[in-house]
Amino acid sequence: MDFSIGELSKRTGVKVPTIRYYEKERLLNAPIRTEGNQRRYLQSDLERLGFIKHCRDLGLPMPAIRDLIELSLHPDQPCEQANRIAADQLQAVRRRIRHLKKLEAELKRIATSCRGEHTVTECNVLKAFGDHSLCCEDH
Repeated sequence: MDFSIGELSKRTGVKVPTIRYYEKERLLNAPIRTEGNQRRYLQSDLERLGFIKHCRDLGLPMPAIRDLIELSLHPDQPCEQANRIAADQLQAVRRRIRHLKKLEAELKRIATSCRGEHTVTECNVLKAFGDHSLCCEDH
């Protein structure tokens, strides 16, 4: 069974321009072309695109996805590099969470610094957004 690019998009939730981009970046194999030059994709392409989408949903950067795809082409190799990629991504997510928690605390402080009783000229919220030095900590 083969699929058109539209069918592949519908089945995976990946937009057509993104599929073309993945082809250009060689994350997906070049599709088979019909006599009318229509792209036709195989089941293996559908599976690869699903893999790429899930990796992107997990926040993996393109180089890591490329490395994982390369690893998948060598099934007899040890999986330590895949484990390292997953661990690196986990650390990156944890760094982002720490950063977002700092942002949350600062925005909470800013949002509660003014109850709307002042004029815009005296508004603590606008002052805080306009002057990074008024923040409690770096974010």
